[in-house]
Amino acid sequence: MSRRREHVPTRPTWRCQACGIAWPCSAAKLRLLAEYRHDRAALTVYLATLQAEAAGELAGSDPGTSPAGLIDRFVSWARARG
Repeated sequence: MSRRREHVPTRPTWRCQACGIAWPCSAAKLRLLAEYRHDRAALTVYLATLQAEAAGELAGSDPGTSPAGLIDRFVSWARARG
């Protein structure tokens, strides 16, 4: 029986453990939106915290990583739409 991998970040690369693309991948975003469906503000705080951690870890391993790109990658997609 094979075990299904979860779409969680692998550190310090911040790539998805299941699919290998930059985390949060589409599957992770869908899971997070469902998990935080009643508290989008808490989701934004959680993602901003992870974004800050990723910025610190990626600065050493990937100097080309831009802070603006990480904000888009981690936080912007989760903001409530008006």
